[in-house]
Amino acid sequence: MMKRVTVAGATLAALVTANGAMAQQTIRVGWTIPAEESKYWMMKRPDQFPDLGKKYKIEWTQFQGTSPMTQALAAGALDCATQAPLSLANGAVNGGLKAYIVAQHVFEKPGGFSVYWAVKEDSPIKTIADLKGKTVGISVLGGGTYGPFAMLLKKNGVDPEKDIKLVEVGFAVSEDALRQGRVDAVNMNQPFAARAEAKGGTRKLFALSEAMPNIVHILEACRADFVDKNPDLVKAYVADITRGMKMALANREETIKVVSEVMKAPPAVLETYLLKSNDFGRDPVAAPNFEAIQTMLDIYAETGMLPKMSVKQFYNPDVVAPIQ
Repeated sequence: MMKRVTVAGATLAALVTANGAMAQQTIRVGWTIPAEESKYWMMKRPDQFPDLGKKYKIEWTQFQGTSPMTQALAAGALDCATQAPLSLANGAVNGGLKAYIVAQHVFEKPGGFSVYWAVKEDSPIKTIADLKGKTVGISVLGGGTYGPFAMLLKKNGVDPEKDIKLVEVGFAVSEDALRQGRVDAVNMNQPFAARAEAKGGTRKLFALSEAMPNIVHILEACRADFVDKNPDLVKAYVADITRGMKMALANREETIKVVSEVMKAPPAVLETYLLKSNDFGRDPVAAPNFEAIQTMLDIYAETGMLPKMSVKQFYNPDVVAPIQ
């Protein structure tokens, strides 16, 4: 079963009501686009996962970004979901969310793809400082990309809260928003970056790797109370994420088909970057890099975005990938 949710808020209460009576063997999972290949395999090739649909079921709900999913987890509307380290940490600090990091989807690696902000080729904006007074798009307010984005702006004398008009622009429509002049600069992610670059007329202004190298972009987290009540259920789910990551990396041709089905992106566009050197990095068994996540939390604390906190609060050795 699959639902789609693009914003949080009033929808959370409806989700709680609708899902409150779900059978115990069902996991309510939040997902988004892009870069969740193991979960896409589970959605589109469920026959490749012996336990899925038999030992347990998944109710899939699509969101626009990680921040709304954090709210859904905190409200009890989801059991597991894609998260960014900053979103998850904010949920713990501001929403009382207790959760475990169970797997990792993608990270930035040296020489690979880094989420970047683009402007039109003929734009007068040449530096980050030139963004003052401009309208800037970001995939979701408070999401995972906001942290390093804000750090870069502050480093260049731009207050992200006062000096720019920051608006939500989903990755899928970022190119159109830029070309149509609705924003002066906008974040680009794959496959939409590859599509825009192929058309020409845009240029990169800055990339997140300039602020924070080796970013862990998205991971998988499950509510602690759900895990504590259903450890075997969560282990089955994490085992399938592990299996999905292995299959995604082992069969690129089929992965391109799977991702195309999910994103509605032409295979020819995906072929230009997906699982190549110009893509994000992926751990071969979806294992979370807790050391890298701690480094990110430390940087957020140093810049005043978060209180000092330990990644250990999100660690449970019994339910973390890889689970075979």
